[in-house]
Amino acid sequence: MEVTHADRLTPDQLTAVAELTAEAEAVDGTPPLSEQTVLRLALPGVHLLLNGGRDGYAHLDHDGAAELIIAPHRRGHGLGRALVRAAVAAADPAGGRLEVWSHGDHPAAAALAREFGFARTRVLHRLRRPLSAAFPPVELPDGVSIRTFVPGDDDEAWLRVNARAFATHPEQGRMTLADLRQRMAEPWFDPSGFLLAVRGSTILGFHWTKIHPDGLGEIYVLGVDPSAADLRLGRPLAIAGLVSLRDRGVETAMLYVDESNPRAMRLYDKLGFTPWSSDVTYLRTGGASG
Repeated sequence: MEVTHADRLTPDQLTAVAELTAEAEAVDGTPPLSEQTVLRLALPGVHLLLNGGRDGYAHLDHDGAAELIIAPHRRGHGLGRALVRAAVAAADPAGGRLEVWSHGDHPAAAALAREFGFARTRVLHRLRRPLSAAFPPVELPDGVSIRTFVPGDDDEAWLRVNARAFATHPEQGRMTLADLRQRMAEPWFDPSGFLLAVRGSTILGFHWTKIHPDGLGEIYVLGVDPSAADLRLGRPLAIAGLVSLRDRGVETAMLYVDESNPRAMRLYDKLGFTPWSSDVTYLRTGGASG
């Protein structure tokens, strides 16, 4: 089947990709596209489609990252191979570097990665815990308090702290004011669940929570300014956010954590989170044709 390219998705294609995404998530138990990609579906970019997006879809970012979906009922017929080949060809003008996500760490994705010369480079774990059990108290250093984010007032200051907290993170640390405001415009955004640890007017850390449409809560972003690392604010901020989710009726919380961040892994383990699933990336830097 031919892969078609689009610089921008039409309304019909957007609908097809949305339905494809929902179908894949229902079968696989994990979203096939990241939030960042979902937010970019309506924007100009590199969009690859099979049967108008009904049988398959791939999205390429300007930095060489890609995500792919194949309709569950069309798997095993070479469509994934066709999409990967098209993604590799689309990435070649930018130097051939291509990083592809496998949400749910599917064996079929691993097989395609080997065939096309991709190396497994990153593991992002999804953890979860019920919120029915009691939480330890929120213990803060002297002079530090927790308040909620004030849209319009805290935007720039929060972005600066976020950039420092995630200076080496490939996605979060590059968040812009436009990215922040795009998320603030989403139906799920609730400033009462966006907690800031402050000393006076200075933001030291934050815990941004999210409630999904199905009622699942999420530790969306938890960060501490490196200059405040000695205050050990990660644990109290995590607890405060989880209590906030529970108080808003959430029964289960989840989070994403990079396997390369053992400190965060230990924190969440101590807070009662257990493994749920994993997402992985495969990197190709050119040379293999598939």
